[in-house]
Amino acid sequence: MAERILMNEFKTLHKEKWVHIQLHNDDIFNWDVALIVMNPDSLYYGGYFKASMTFPSDYPYAPPKFRFLKPLYHPNIYPSGKLCISILHTPGEDEMSGELASERWSPAQRVESVLISIISLLDDAEPASPANIDAAVLLRNEPEVYRQRVKSDVEKSKMDIPAGFEMPAHDTPAPEPPVEKEDHDFWADSDADSDEFGGSDSDETLGMEQSSGSDMEMDEDGFESANEDFTETDKV
Repeated sequence: MAERILMNEFKTLHKEKWVHIQLHNDDIFNWDVALIVMNPDSLYYGGYFKASMTFPSDYPYAPPKFRFLKPLYHPNIYPSGKLCISILHTPGEDEMSGELASERWSPAQRVESVLISIISLLDDAEPASPANIDAAVLLRNEPEVYRQRVKSDVEKSKMDIPAGFEMPAHDTPAPEPPVEKEDHDFWADSDADSDEFGGSDSDETLGMEQSSGSDMEMDEDGFESANEDFTETDKV
């Protein structure tokens, strides 16, 4: 089941301009990812940020792992490149961190949701619960110096753009979180009018798979270290 769901998601995201994905060694559970920030108002605009994304065998009942290969200087990104973001935490409430089940991973999530959340995290840092304390202090006390550091990371990331790869123009629609619409015309028009950033075509397939496996027990095995989990905050 996991292979089928991941292949559907991979095929859909492969068409998107704001993310460049490839299978690592032809392994559907191991993706090479590059996030492309297309918002010209973002500090990270024009960057090509390489990362690895790996999936458990029981996906989507357990979350994927995500790590930037070249860690960005950011309050919510660990020096290892791992992220401080609730959507990648195992399902269920966490009394220690105070995270609600609705803030953490659930089988209703998808790869697209994770990647959009990560792009949003870049410009929406939370210095109060940092993974990188130095970055948090710099952002709070010397924001202009912090911005220069970010610009340096962006320029370095451009060196990873593959030869022959055409970076998308800034007027290409950037990803936005899906928004449920209450009006009746939405469902009638949804087949004809796709959303701005190219919503995932795998939603229906994913929903059918999840429904058939809804009684499965959630995987309690976390993917972050214990210390990291205690300091992480919701950035969905």
